[in-house]
Amino acid sequence: MDKSAFKPDCRYTVAWRDAEGRVRPANLYVYRTYDKFMIARMLGGDGLLRKIAYQDVEKIVREQAVGAQEQFYIPAAVLEEKVWQDRSVMERYSTSPDLGK
Repeated sequence: MDKSAFKPDCRYTVAWRDAEGRVRPANLYVYRTYDKFMIARMLGGDGLLRKIAYQDVEKIVREQAVGAQEQFYIPAAVLEEKVWQDRSVMERYSTSPDLGK
């Protein structure tokens, strides 16, 4: 996979290779895409923000665009590429205005 296969503010169901090398299903909400990696939140799991390399994604099973009222917002400074150069996971809470929080 490469950057062109992913768009910000979309949900994806993918098959991805985890840190142990196993291929697993995952539901992602993609916040930002960069040349070598994307910043995404795992949905339905621990809810952590993760830096995911495109080569770790084996296959995209489903893609769903997210409307403006359902998008999860995180400050732009947290999503900057330089913040993610030396980390792979971050705990950060966010919500959608549509959920009333």
